[in-house]
Amino acid sequence: MTQEAPKKEFWRWKEYNWHDENIDPRAGGIISAGVDVGSVSSQAVIMVDGKLFAFASMRTGSDSPDSARNAMKWALEGASISIDDINFIVGTGYGRVNVPMAHKAITEIACHARGANYMYGPTVRTILDMGGQDCKAIQCDERGKVTNFLMNDKCAAGTGRGMEVFANLLQIPIEDVGDMSFKVDEEPDPVSSTCVVFAKTEAAGLLRQGWGKNMVLAAYSSAMSHRVFTLIERLGVTPEFAITGGIAKNSGVVRRLEAELGMKALKSDIDSQIAGALGAALFGKALYEKKLKKAKK
Repeated sequence: MTQEAPKKEFWRWKEYNWHDENIDPRAGGIISAGVDVGSVSSQAVIMVDGKLFAFASMRTGSDSPDSARNAMKWALEGASISIDDINFIVGTGYGRVNVPMAHKAITEIACHARGANYMYGPTVRTILDMGGQDCKAIQCDERGKVTNFLMNDKCAAGTGRGMEVFANLLQIPIEDVGDMSFKVDEEPDPVSSTCVVFAKTEAAGLLRQGWGKNMVLAAYSSAMSHRVFTLIERLGVTPEFAITGGIAKNSGVVRRLEAELGMKALKSDIDSQIAGALGAALFGKALYEKKLKKAKK
């Protein structure tokens, strides 16, 4: 009896972990951690005295507590410490109240602002968090404290999940989507940006009409960038500007958004996808320091 080969999942992005071998966590003072359980991905970040030491980024499963545990376990892998060595853990994201090892839960809006401040520096004032199921436009001060924000969570269009749907529909690896969207002779009109279901139906129709995959990707990337542009325009864009979340890695959306804004997004060597967990870990350090001060009184 023959067996069919497993169907390739074009939407599946790379999961990975990392730790800095130049940092000895046992020689540091405060070890803090942040766990960001999102609707699509989960990240765990470990910091030693406010320096990024280790992180893991993986797909969120069906159970938020297990997703939090798995992300933390993977971040700790090879890091020479255990979860018992961590002084303070903050949960954030969609599943923040279901992070079993967390000492406190803090909203992802506050955490992304604090994380972006660490990643891009104190000049960042406007942040676009393009997550798996929603988009958030955030304004912050020089310390990474939120001063204003707007959020869109009514539809997956303009989010990471929407791009995953298109990658699977067109059978193109999601990491190739951005570059391929520019391999067109001219920019097509955007597909519907009102709903992923409608956009997917429209894209299927365009393929039947003879549109190439690159053209469809360009049309959807344009629709995504314009959708988030309208959100951030309502809030107002104060330089400097940065993008966090998985979609920040998609050049097809980012470059088109930059063109609409007339402004380049700040760059960082730190993975944009860990911004929320990074901010949570920074909050963890500050909260533990506060706890120590209180204990001394």
